[in-house]
Amino acid sequence: MSGMGRREFVALLGGAAAAWPFAARAQQGIDHVRRVAVLVGSAQTDEVAQRRVATFRKRMQELGWIEGQTVRFEFRRDAGDSEQIARHAAELVAARPDVIMAISSPVVAALKRANANVPIVFAVVADPVADGFVASLPRPGGNVTGFSSFDPEIGGKWIQMLTELAPTVRRIGLLYNPRTAPGGGWPFVRPFVEAAARSTGVEVLPVPAHTPDEIQGGLLGLSQLTGGGLVAMPDSFVVANARAVIGSVEQYRMPAIYPFRFLAELGGLISYGVDPADLVGRAASYVDRILRGEKPADLPVQAPTKYELVINLKTAKSLGLEVPPTLLGGADEVIE
Repeated sequence: MSGMGRREFVALLGGAAAAWPFAARAQQGIDHVRRVAVLVGSAQTDEVAQRRVATFRKRMQELGWIEGQTVRFEFRRDAGDSEQIARHAAELVAARPDVIMAISSPVVAALKRANANVPIVFAVVADPVADGFVASLPRPGGNVTGFSSFDPEIGGKWIQMLTELAPTVRRIGLLYNPRTAPGGGWPFVRPFVEAAARSTGVEVLPVPAHTPDEIQGGLLGLSQLTGGGLVAMPDSFVVANARAVIGSVEQYRMPAIYPFRFLAELGGLISYGVDPADLVGRAASYVDRILRGEKPADLPVQAPTKYELVINLKTAKSLGLEVPPTLLGGADEVIE
């Protein structure tokens, strides 16, 4: 784990119960205490990871589960490393918990590869059907269900918001990794992005990137265009390289919009998308229902219902941008 070891992460999450080895608990046969594994994916900040886990624990408590008495948790977090994700997934599947809470698409994919028959509830997964996690949203089938985090129609909103905030933008690059972005990235959002581009008079250019160097090269090329701007997709690869993306955008003084709040908190100009912590909290309700006897196959995948707009005024001022009152009035948070 980059930045902190698993023990340190568990210590920050709190509680000796979380630190008690999962396999040892299984061997002791504590039948009256339900066991829930939580695997948090992607290389985000420690604070973001802790916020999501704290939301999950709080919601489980509200649903009547008492940690250490009626439920025990095993928390693991990857650092965007596919080998580490696979190792964590294999260990958790082998421990046979009652439910696995999986946060991010790479985590669910790793659990599926580990031949998990354990019930899995996911959150912060963009396109579970295209990824092969479920048969359909209303009838997921199998042992996997959860809460999706992305609607391709939001692509049009990104174009509209960015051009409203930065009216001199004329060419907008869409940054994504074709291997990890929802629906392959550009094909998934293209109809909505192009419709918004026509209505706002801008050109949208796909900027595929498979490596950090390709991200840097794509952003450099975009910055050299007149009126260049950026949309960063909700892509695990882009998120894993978030600091580098934001740093390059700042260096090139380019307006950009991001899919998650924490990216605006890291210095991004504006973010619009789901609140992942909210999705994790909602997903706890499915964990609760499965622990009480329901089957994942009978629980439909739920779409996002809540989006949040965050504006970083400090970044806007550094770019010489004046935020329109319409955007300010609709913001869930303004960072000054």
